[in-house]
Amino acid sequence: MLITRRQPFSIIPKASASSKMHVERMPTSEDPLRTEFSTSGTWNCVKETLHDSFACRRFVGLTMDSKCPDETTILRFRHLLEKNGLDKQVFDLFKQQLTNRGLLFSKGTIVDGSFIEAPSSTKNADKKRDPEMHSAKKGNNWHFGMKMHIGVDKATGIIHTVITTPANVHDVTKADELRRPDDWEVIGDSGYLGMEKRDSADPERVTYTAAKRYSQRKKLSAERIADEKLLSSIRCKVEHAFHRIKVQFGYKKVRYRGLAKNTARLTMLASIANMFIGNCFENRTK
Repeated sequence: MLITRRQPFSIIPKASASSKMHVERMPTSEDPLRTEFSTSGTWNCVKETLHDSFACRRFVGLTMDSKCPDETTILRFRHLLEKNGLDKQVFDLFKQQLTNRGLLFSKGTIVDGSFIEAPSSTKNADKKRDPEMHSAKKGNNWHFGMKMHIGVDKATGIIHTVITTPANVHDVTKADELRRPDDWEVIGDSGYLGMEKRDSADPERVTYTAAKRYSQRKKLSAERIADEKLLSSIRCKVEHAFHRIKVQFGYKKVRYRGLAKNTARLTMLASIANMFIGNCFENRTK
């Protein structure tokens, strides 16, 4: 099914002879997407990864004497993914497969947002920052860049919704966009306090739960503090998803200018993170 959806968007050779030669080195029709998955955490080290890792070569379909696709070939394929919106199709297809495996079964969503930093320097040709990125303050620290908002399944921690915005968009404004239509519970950190009062909220059908701020927790009784700790143990699943994308795959900083390309990249990484999260959940419940 995945290969069938991808077939119309094959890599288009460029006019130059060298570019055409690079494109023709992709051994089979399955290779580009497999190469994209196997090297997503490396970004600009595609060739080195395929040279060094026999597991990656076998996954991609390269034999020991096959020539590896270079970064330019992979970049063209990524442009095709972005241009045709295939990143969202791949993400939805992975969700459907995980649903069929029984890994998206709860009616609750955990929501959160995280900064993806962008260069704040103006030492470039245009003498200005990326206009689609903005500044925001968290605690005593300022951040410049974009923000990734995700909703994960309450039981398994699998990502089911990805939204990106400039960094100055508050988390609570995206709470209802991150929940699924059939969800009856939404859980967030203290940044989502008051989400049940927003116009887009549905408090009659959905239960909204947000963690207390640290200053508020000092005034709580021991029983209420125990409840907050229990809520934190449930809410941590969304942090595990961010750990996969930002630490394991190294996407703490933007790779491109503008939101569109970074959104496509983050959506693909969310698909790959779901494979790890789903396997971990299955192993724990065996």
